[in-house]
Amino acid sequence: MTTIEIDAPDGPIEALLSVPPGPGPWPGVVVIHDAIGYEPDKESTNDHIATAGYLALTPNLYSRGGRARCIIRVMRELLTKRGRALDDILAARNHLLAMPECSGRVGIAGFCMGGQFALVMSPKGFGASAPFYGTPLPRNLSETLDGACPIVASFGGRDPLGIGAPKRLRQVTQTQHIAADIKVYPGAGHSFANKIPGQPLLRIAGFGYNQAATEDAWSRVFAFFGKHLRTE
Repeated sequence: MTTIEIDAPDGPIEALLSVPPGPGPWPGVVVIHDAIGYEPDKESTNDHIATAGYLALTPNLYSRGGRARCIIRVMRELLTKRGRALDDILAARNHLLAMPECSGRVGIAGFCMGGQFALVMSPKGFGASAPFYGTPLPRNLSETLDGACPIVASFGGRDPLGIGAPKRLRQVTQTQHIAADIKVYPGAGHSFANKIPGQPLLRIAGFGYNQAATEDAWSRVFAFFGKHLRTE
């Protein structure tokens, strides 16, 4: 895993890049961090994706300005579905496509806030989308997913932010004939695939890491990506 700089419409931003071992080319995956930003947890996620045979690139959506200001701006852009954050995500995709190591197919994965972005960006030139607990779901979901790529979504059954979200996502993907794999993990809560501080308190609130759910979710994601991102 290395820290690089990628070009974006509003200027260069920092990003984490992990390259698989062995000879390429490989499909790429743009990884969108949660509201906390990218910390060691995101580095390990990047490397996990690379080990599975994908170029993994996590753009730092908080690259410009102070942290508090960036969080407010990015959240606002997530709600309006336009702005720098979306441009930065597309710049990350374009960076992967321009790499000689890339096979020409790029997916997107995201966690919490990043999971919402993975849904919002699913119609915008990606081959597959993997939102992890992208809750609450984006507004006007049917319109948001118009023309979306295949979606593999993972939710925690104890997620206080995700009540009704899996059912709603299933209804929209079925109505719009979007290939989808949507699964709920009954014993898991929000952020079940992220190792963030304060786990005992988080679990009481319906959050927290769950190893079994994480391993199963990644197994599904990689099988789904294998079907939709890998080319002969």
